Amino acid sequence: MRQFKKTVLITLLISLVFSSSHAQKKIGTETAEQKAKRMAWWTNDRFGMFIHWGLYSQAARHEWVKRWERMTNEQYQPYFDEFNPDLFNPKEWAKKAKAAGMKYAVLTTKHHEGFCLFDSKYTDYKATNTAAKRDLVREFVNAFRAEGIKIGFYYSLLDWHHPDFTVDVLHPLQPASEKDEDYDKLNKGRDMARYRTYMHNQIKELLSNYGKVDMLWLDFSYPDNGKHGKGSKDWGSVELVKEIRKLQPNIIIDNRLDLNEYQDGWDYLTPEQVNLSEWTKKNDYKTYWETCQTFSGSWGYFRDENSWKSTKQLVTMLIEAVSKRGNLLLNVGPTARGLFDKRANERLDGIAAWMKYNSRAIYGCTEAPETFKAPEHTMLTYNANTRRLYVHLLEYPGKTITLPGYKDKVKYIQFLHDASEIQTDSKSKNAGNDLVLNLPETKPDTEIPVIELVLN
Repeated sequence: MRQFKKTVLITLLISLVFSSSHAQKKIGTETAEQKAKRMAWWTNDRFGMFIHWGLYSQAARHEWVKRWERMTNEQYQPYFDEFNPDLFNPKEWAKKAKAAGMKYAVLTTKHHEGFCLFDSKYTDYKATNTAAKRDLVREFVNAFRAEGIKIGFYYSLLDWHHPDFTVDVLHPLQPASEKDEDYDKLNKGRDMARYRTYMHNQIKELLSNYGKVDMLWLDFSYPDNGKHGKGSKDWGSVELVKEIRKLQPNIIIDNRLDLNEYQDGWDYLTPEQVNLSEWTKKNDYKTYWETCQTFSGSWGYFRDENSWKSTKQLVTMLIEAVSKRGNLLLNVGPTARGLFDKRANERLDGIAAWMKYNSRAIYGCTEAPETFKAPEHTMLTYNANTRRLYVHLLEYPGKTITLPGYKDKVKYIQFLHDASEIQTDSKSKNAGNDLVLNLPETKPDTEIPVIELVLN
């Protein structure tokens, strides 16, 4: 995952604004109805696990450590030489994801550092040439499939290790000045055409050697940096999409190939580390979108980073995404030995405890109809197939809660976690169109209580 400078963040936000239905050109022939059918599992499942794992887990100080500390390949080499994930057990990862209610998982097969967790025939810079001595992507695929979890591959378009990837504004070897001649000097002998072929070949490997791949998460473009940025022409994005669709016709692709002018150059938006309330005010959230978020301030394992979100914050984030028609892809950064650290496990266990009883308010749900307004300190999710509306109590009101304009729209009311009936208050008789519910004075023993309304 990228760590944005201000200019890069602006680039992403601009691309999100213009990557909606305004695009006119098309790469393929798929109709909107066909796309909706292809995307149906994704819009139903709503919740996935992101896994950022690579050599940077040994540095344990951010996945962009090579860039941040301006390391050369030689300085970074010890991480490759010492990589030995002796405790890696993807079956444990998969069980954690399943328990937390995550229905799909996306693994970093190659991050910006260029190291491949898979056995690629196009490079020696891969897990099979480390002490791991095996294809870690294949083990991930087998373990998660066994738990019924759909498979996604993250692949970085950037590659700070490859000798042909040209030095640009985000490269660890970026010159101190912005002079073209300084970039030219560093790029003497480098050839993006050769790198582009390498990149396409690796993506084709990933889509050919592991069976059905449900999602492809390509990261990322930064064309607004001009000559020293990179975009669709650098990646050969149009041709790449054609190759991807040919190999995996039903795959879902993110929006980071810089193909915003094409209606079908991407399948969904990917707002990263954003405040969802603010993002949805400024962007077309009626389209397909998924926010990717971290437990803390880093994607890769960061030993000394302590700004971890609470379980309640994470569950709220999931609810809010679904309440605005979106998905949540929540990231875990395993340690260099292949384990989820204690903090990650604690959060996953907390989410699992909530999802065990409340997942019905997430799966198959979306934004509530406009006729239903959310009371203060609540969020609404809605399942159109079952005609059930869910009121998520972010702050417990105690004794009563008033649902504005809900009277005569509801035939039964209960708490979701235990299916215990919630009765209407006598005040409802004099409350006009509002519905007043009697609640227990003490908050139920669940992180965020959910009221399930069976609609007329």
